[in-house]
Amino acid sequence: MSTPYDAMWEKLNLDLDAHAGLLEVLGKFYGDIYLSQAGRLKGMEYLDFVLSEVHGLRIQELLQAKAQGRKVIGTFCVFVPEEIVLAADAVQVGLCAGAEAGKEAAEKILPRNTCALIKSFVGFKLSKLCPFIESCDLVVGETTCDGKKKAYEIFEEYVPVYVMEIPQMKQKCDRDLWRTEVLRFKEKVEEVTGRTITAEKLGNAVRLVNDRRRTLQRLDRLRAADPVPISGRDVLLINQVSFYDDPVRFTQSVGKLCDELEERVKAGEGVVPPGTPRLMLSGCPMAVPNWKLPYIIESSGAVIVGEESCIGRRNTRDLVTENGGKTDDLIDAVVDRSMKIDCACFTPNRERLDHIVDMARELKVDGVVHYGLSFCQPYAIEAFKVEKSLRDAGIPMLSIETDYSMEDVHQLKTRVEAFVEMVR
Repeated sequence: MSTPYDAMWEKLNLDLDAHAGLLEVLGKFYGDIYLSQAGRLKGMEYLDFVLSEVHGLRIQELLQAKAQGRKVIGTFCVFVPEEIVLAADAVQVGLCAGAEAGKEAAEKILPRNTCALIKSFVGFKLSKLCPFIESCDLVVGETTCDGKKKAYEIFEEYVPVYVMEIPQMKQKCDRDLWRTEVLRFKEKVEEVTGRTITAEKLGNAVRLVNDRRRTLQRLDRLRAADPVPISGRDVLLINQVSFYDDPVRFTQSVGKLCDELEERVKAGEGVVPPGTPRLMLSGCPMAVPNWKLPYIIESSGAVIVGEESCIGRRNTRDLVTENGGKTDDLIDAVVDRSMKIDCACFTPNRERLDHIVDMARELKVDGVVHYGLSFCQPYAIEAFKVEKSLRDAGIPMLSIETDYSMEDVHQLKTRVEAFVEMVR
């Protein structure tokens, strides 16, 4: 079936037949997991629209921005400072993919025991399925794991790639390294865009991104209510969309949704009955359309009330200090905020353990589901310490390791149902 965007996708060199097949499968998947929910907020209609147009209208907007002389920069990680990109009047979009489409193509150049996230973004490129990658003037990688670090060496054969070195510890020398990397990235962005980043532009960008974080923090706080006013699936979707959508439009739309949520909380209304087991997700990020585990959890008699991940609180917990007037002061503020991120790439990583326990207590959870992608060594290994910290705090944890396939759905559902019954 032809669409109004076929000519645009063809110009971007997508495989139109394969892409149409992907959109058809994702549309059905989305309908089953999201649109089938009862009692959804009216504000979620905006997110539904964004997802329905994520490869259409949003790509059209990116191409219009490029026609106006702006650049599009794609990223895979919350460490890449969006403030720098926006200060150069460029657009930043997330490129992580959460589907098996393109897996066969990826495994021709990557080991089979590579994590699903890496195989997915490589496979989407090789199979000509992702209009976001094809719209980018620059793709920014980072060294948060060995798999990504080496995959970028191959990926740069197909797209222009720039890699930022992420420190592995948090001593003074590591902060100095990261500050150097942020300055180097600033120079690269200025080179690609042809625009100078001034203190005024950087200050405006900091406030813009902070506003989005504040709105997501507000959303996070509202989920502490019992009964829970919004499903974990819907909040995951909101956080995922934040990496694609225009930041001003997104912040305004989610702000209105939070207004609706506040009314629901005041009225004592929820998406599940009071006393429904409250679970928190912890671990690896979940990229669109990786909704498998949240769907299993929330169709097993529980509700998700928080996400300790890059698609969740790890990305929104800390703001960049806004009171700097000089470029160097603002760069320092961006650097300091980044160094508070508690990714499993860091060693030691006591901060993450403390944050998980504090978050679980704050949200009054009955248990934590630790999610790890198969072959993701940092999170799989750190799960041992996470479980110990939670056990010491009297909070049960279920450790799940899976990929993007549907082959283990029944096995996972059996394990999740048993865990829910235990915490009930």
